[in-house]
Amino acid sequence: MNQHTIDRLREIVGQDQVSTLPEELACYSYDGTGQEYLPAAVAFPGSTEEVCRIMQLASATPFPVVPRGAGTGMTGGALPVAGGLVLVMSRLNRILEIDPANQIGVVEPGVITGDLRKEAARHNLYYPPDPASLQFCTMGGNVAECAGGPSAVKYGVTRDYILALEAVLPDGRLIHTGVRTAKGVVGYDLTRLLVGSEGTLAIITKITVKLLPAPEARSTLLVLCGTMVEAASLVARILAHHTPCTLEYMDRTALAIVRDKLPFPFPEEAGALLLIELDGQQDAVPHATRQLTDFLQSQPGIVQSRTATSPAEAEQLWAARRAISPAAFSLKPHKMSEDVVVPRSRLPELVSCTEKLSRELGVVIFTFGHAGDGNIHVNIMLDKNAPQEVRQANTAKQLLFEEVLRLGGTLSGEHGIGLTKAPYLDMELDPPTLALMQQIKKLFDPRNILNPGKIFPSQVAPEKNI
Repeated sequence: MNQHTIDRLREIVGQDQVSTLPEELACYSYDGTGQEYLPAAVAFPGSTEEVCRIMQLASATPFPVVPRGAGTGMTGGALPVAGGLVLVMSRLNRILEIDPANQIGVVEPGVITGDLRKEAARHNLYYPPDPASLQFCTMGGNVAECAGGPSAVKYGVTRDYILALEAVLPDGRLIHTGVRTAKGVVGYDLTRLLVGSEGTLAIITKITVKLLPAPEARSTLLVLCGTMVEAASLVARILAHHTPCTLEYMDRTALAIVRDKLPFPFPEEAGALLLIELDGQQDAVPHATRQLTDFLQSQPGIVQSRTATSPAEAEQLWAARRAISPAAFSLKPHKMSEDVVVPRSRLPELVSCTEKLSRELGVVIFTFGHAGDGNIHVNIMLDKNAPQEVRQANTAKQLLFEEVLRLGGTLSGEHGIGLTKAPYLDMELDPPTLALMQQIKKLFDPRNILNPGKIFPSQVAPEKNI
């Protein structure tokens, strides 16, 4: 990108909305992976029209463009691995519409997910997807990665709530996909194609979401089990009889690193925790809570179970759950965070595998996550400055992925593929499927300017550390 290109960008978005200052570039060079790639420039568009004009310029020049939300991604999806322009969508941050009669919301991609949930609540409506970073992640990033969260066990993930999209193609053309109605089958489902495409096919500029009536009541239960395997085994038995809106899991190490944030001490013999939440109508939740409590009393392997006595106590439990990922760095300076998924009935085998890998390879591994839908975050802790630790961690990752696929699972439940999982993509996808995906990318983006170097192994840049 030469000075002429930078000047053209400033003509499009304004002098103050483009930067090439090293300190500004550094702010948009990294994400949750702990890797850093400096872009040539950063731009902050303020409208869909400006995004269209930027992409027309990028296509004609050409230069790479990487759309970015809040940078909370865990697989390197927003890293500018080929340099070029980082397109920060934070100025497109308006909630354009809440339509209570039709239970619809329309937002721009820079809207914070938690802000949409709060605005929907003002109309007695509910937007269910709730990634752990919901207080600062953006809707555009959630759509690009098909984010999930604890509530997915009952309510599903982001794609289940996206009705329509406005998006800009790599050549600057504007497209509209989907409908505002409950049904619609006119043409191919391009909305589903764009959801989870990690910014490689188009830049999302407007999002129409489905909303639900807000639950009237909620209760939170904590269950402590003696071992990880006992907790994992209990998950399938709970779901065979009950429908919680969340069913989260933490192993002993995860419990230990957030011990000071829990509202009460836990017994030393506790090897794992299940955090369960029920929601629904005001008169139904107490009955469902009693039923679940009675059920738990008959189950083996439970050290302790209790119900949160107040919303404040329940929030403390969730604050501890959300604190696990950042607290992990008290164990080692770096981590590989893998969000694998297996059928719920195979969870005991998955956690047994992680225990075995940790023991045999001498690697610190701990697990937590969304046990209710089989989506467990396996955290492999290491010091990247220690070559032996790096080798052992990479071996653990490879063996973990092999076991997940053997169990009938998938390598990513909500973090996407991005940069860090791309080398393993062909473990799960057969050659014809992978080739078709690459052809779709080429059809949308023949010049490979939109978020290049992501998802597909042959196009991925090597990983590097900060």
